[in-house]
Amino acid sequence: MTEPRLLGIAGALRAGSTNRMLLAEAMRAFGPCRAETADIRMPLYDGDAEDAEGLPPEAQRLVEQIRAADAVVISTPEYNKSFPGVLKNALDWISRARPGPLTGKPMAIMSAADGRAGGERSQFALRLTLVPYRPDLVSGPEVLVGNSSEAFDEEGRLIDPRYRRAVEALMAALRAKLD
Repeated sequence: MTEPRLLGIAGALRAGSTNRMLLAEAMRAFGPCRAETADIRMPLYDGDAEDAEGLPPEAQRLVEQIRAADAVVISTPEYNKSFPGVLKNALDWISRARPGPLTGKPMAIMSAADGRAGGERSQFALRLTLVPYRPDLVSGPEVLVGNSSEAFDEEGRLIDPRYRRAVEALMAALRAKLD
């Protein structure tokens, strides 16, 4: 059997974001796989542009990456009590693809934020937003890394063993959906 394909999507664009570090931890914890990280930089969704030109190449690439993946993991920060607009924009674009690339796709979500709740509201908002996409969403354990600017060591690894165990359990649950 070939190794499963895992697609990671970071809701933060910054190269050194704690959500990119958390995503890397998740990919390691998932175990042997062909891991890839998506780039969600794309034009703002515009129905007129879609009518004139179709999906932009960046959105089409994300759709293709999702379709090719066996599972998807999203790590998102919390911006003003929700998840970032750049992630919402990417979801808006992929919602235009038929058939929907996330329908039935095994998916896990997690978050890292500097607040003490670790992005709890961003995860709630993201779960609500994902309902019409109908992914096969892992319900838990929740991974909410609080005070994230202090949660990783110099190599970008989680310091707290409780967070590491939660990531490992979430990735084990995601991987189990592939059996």
